[in-house]
Amino acid sequence: MGLSIPDLVRQALARRSKWSLTDESLMPAAVLITLYPKDGECCVLLNKRSELVEHHKGEISFPGGARDPEDGDFMATALREAHEEMGIDPSDVTILGELDDAVTRSGFGVRVLVGEIPHSYPFRPSDLEIAEVLEVPILNLYNPANVRWETRWNGEGLTTVYSYVHEEHVVFGATAKILQQFLEILEEPLKKEGLTS
Repeated sequence: MGLSIPDLVRQALARRSKWSLTDESLMPAAVLITLYPKDGECCVLLNKRSELVEHHKGEISFPGGARDPEDGDFMATALREAHEEMGIDPSDVTILGELDDAVTRSGFGVRVLVGEIPHSYPFRPSDLEIAEVLEVPILNLYNPANVRWETRWNGEGLTTVYSYVHEEHVVFGATAKILQQFLEILEEPLKKEGLTS
């Protein structure tokens, strides 16, 4: 039997160098890409933010948010936010590694951690922060029917912006950029395991 998707993620992240932000004018934040098995598939957890939150109302995002002064490090931020937003017990999360830092249009510098929870989870989304929970099978995101891209001029050259579709939801912006990097890192290991074409 081959390696599980979380094992492939851990290996792929351990082999690469992470790019870190140095711009101290950005507000520090962290998100947690949460992987878990459900109905025989490896899923990634996303949520639709409520209209009551301060930033990114109604958008699809990973659990996460701004770093609090009492957070010991960015891992503590990501785990605290995942607990506050989705009811995930920090002791249930195994951290697999980190992606490159990301920047949002609202001025956040985001540390991106990837973690695994052991099973389909009894999520308890915050009524204040979360409007809907999205459990997305990772392999569905490689289906070209679920990928949108647009090439535009950014003032210096052409750039391609990706978004992803899950049911009636569109994942765009910084979340889509983070998701794109995650899928690109995982693509070759998945092919070697025969999980994607």
